Amino acid sequence: MLYVAWADQVLSPSEAKLLQIKLKDLPFLSAGDRELLKSWINPSNPPDRELFQHWRILIHNRSAESTAEDRKSLVDLGLEMARAAALREDGAWWTNPETRQALETLENELDTIQIKTYQSLFPKPLGEEPSGKINRAALTAILDDDYADIRNRMRVVLTDPVFEYQNFRSKEAYRDQVLRWCRYLADQGLGILSYPEADGGENDMGQYAAVFEMLGYFDLSLSIKFGVQFGLFGGSIQWLGTEKHHRKYLEDVGKLNIPGCFAMTETGHGSNVRGLETTATYDQESGNLIVHTPHHEAGKEYIGNALHGRMATVFAQLIVGGENQGVHAVLVPLRDENHHLLPGIKVEDNGYKMGLNGVDNGRIWFDQVSVPRENLLNRFGDIDSDGNYTSPIKNPSKRFFTMLGTLVGGRVCVPRAGLSATKSGLTIAIRYAHRRRQFGQDFTSPETLLLDYPSHQLRLMPLLAKTYALDFGLTFLTKKYLARNAESIREIETLAAGMKSYATWFTTHSLQQCREACGGKGYLWENRFADLKNDTEIFTTFEGDNTVLMQLVAKGLLTAFQNEFHEEGTMGVLRYLGRRVSTSLAERNPLTIRNTDPEHLRDSAFQIAAFRYREDRLLYSVSQRLRAKIKAGTKSYDAYLECQPHLLKLAEAHVERVIIEAFTQEVKRTADPAIKAVLKLLCDLYALHTIELHKGWYLEANYIESNKSKAIRREVMLLCSQIKEYSLDLVEAFAIPEKVLGAEILT
Repeated sequence: MLYVAWADQVLSPSEAKLLQIKLKDLPFLSAGDRELLKSWINPSNPPDRELFQHWRILIHNRSAESTAEDRKSLVDLGLEMARAAALREDGAWWTNPETRQALETLENELDTIQIKTYQSLFPKPLGEEPSGKINRAALTAILDDDYADIRNRMRVVLTDPVFEYQNFRSKEAYRDQVLRWCRYLADQGLGILSYPEADGGENDMGQYAAVFEMLGYFDLSLSIKFGVQFGLFGGSIQWLGTEKHHRKYLEDVGKLNIPGCFAMTETGHGSNVRGLETTATYDQESGNLIVHTPHHEAGKEYIGNALHGRMATVFAQLIVGGENQGVHAVLVPLRDENHHLLPGIKVEDNGYKMGLNGVDNGRIWFDQVSVPRENLLNRFGDIDSDGNYTSPIKNPSKRFFTMLGTLVGGRVCVPRAGLSATKSGLTIAIRYAHRRRQFGQDFTSPETLLLDYPSHQLRLMPLLAKTYALDFGLTFLTKKYLARNAESIREIETLAAGMKSYATWFTTHSLQQCREACGGKGYLWENRFADLKNDTEIFTTFEGDNTVLMQLVAKGLLTAFQNEFHEEGTMGVLRYLGRRVSTSLAERNPLTIRNTDPEHLRDSAFQIAAFRYREDRLLYSVSQRLRAKIKAGTKSYDAYLECQPHLLKLAEAHVERVIIEAFTQEVKRTADPAIKAVLKLLCDLYALHTIELHKGWYLEANYIESNKSKAIRREVMLLCSQIKEYSLDLVEAFAIPEKVLGAEILT
């Protein structure tokens, strides 16, 4: 039974709890047996590979020697194995009726552990896929990338009975349930994945990101609660603290023994972290830091885990010896072990929101709260016992941006959870469109499938193509983030800001389209769109407001552009101008701008060149526009404000270029010919539909002429029709468990 329970690499919360309870009901176990079994039913510590393989060999060998009659149930097989292995006299424990009864009771209650489960462990070899179809499992493996094991583990965990959808009528009940869910995940060892091995973790941020993404399929309140506790709160200790903080806190944070929150945003300053007004003043006499909110509008706002949290990472202006050293992070206890607020702490509930009502957002104020000097997270700035401030980064501005750069992981993870919600919505809408019929030629003919309507294809197929494009783009970003170093971190920050904005704007747009595509059925709570839409609405403004982030992207591009010229001097300018002239000659000659041949339009070289041209030209034109304004006497800040719409377009062009390049590379890497062909169709649709969306710009830039614009529109319609034939396979490849998808519309 334990072998079958662990066969999917997961012992779910319900299974673990039941096994732990039932141990005492197995009369044949000795005390030593019970201790051994306890060690084998710890969800966060699976049996090692050698032991598991040993079990497999024993079971497989015995099963091969048994008849079908011997294998009616796991109890029959197990007792037969005991008899064959021990060869003891009649009347031994395995022949005792009480033994069989206790084991059968256990097997019946563990309803996921049956002989059919065991038989599925030895499947027949897979045959060839039918002609004209794609191998869904192989496509899932591509999407799962390097983290198939942890994703499959999450698929099992989330189908456990403890994870059931409920329509909560009060935020308090919903929050309590989300907290329980979060504890189940911590018990599975999932909260500690990204922490150092020395602190009980696995030092694997990639696995953490995959778990966060998978939670986006189930309940986004849980996803955000998980992210606040283990990503933001725990991550701030990991990346801003030093070894003493790691040893003292990380394991307890990862096990949810210390619920915590991340107190950065303030009511009065929002995204302007550098302008925060909360202070942490060093008191030389006591050796403590005094954390204080100077006025009401400086209170911490929208803080997740504020009602459940016992500690907060508080971002405040650090004042030492009367001198402001800039924003630093301090650990501040909020509540005692009985969950009572500590002196000087005031917390208010943010109340009901549009969505995510399972997350306990609140406001926090501090009234001269004293904490030990050691609570300063001191990786980038410290105070010694004599009251002297020191930092390994002398420049305050560089120190600030370096500190924030360590926390960019949130912007890498958030769009992935948002894209999971998009995948859920698309799966529901496309599967519904494959079964729902409406209208026909006359009353005697069959009604037409929704997905056979060209308008329905044009509504959903570009969304499907862009979802795949973003999946590969976000995987590209994640890999860059995991391989980051001091030289690459600024580039990654820029890309993370852009991808987070672009992807979460897409999520809100796509879910609205999917809801409408399901008509009135999509408006029912039971079909998931209510929660998917409302819960993802905030994604566009948390972890940074998207509009602000896109301006940061553009500024980062301009800085890199200017640095290139400064470093390379005249040769850099000449090289850039040479590229522009080459582009004009190769891509803007009369034959190219009028070329309507489908092979040309579906050529990756044309598509990538078009995306690069738009980014390069916008970068150059915005740079020239800013330079002219500043040269004419406009202050730099005002010049940026006046160019804001152009900056946003530049950022969008940059992100789209990165995505098309990542998608094209994925198509090239794919070995399976059928999958490769379908991915190329999706890549073509993403590219041409995006060019069509920007056709006004391309026409104004004389990059295409009107006949080519019309040809692109025709090609988009044709691609929608072609991809429709594979659309079921494409959404099923997301491998969202039916129970997790949870839409009554599909039953």
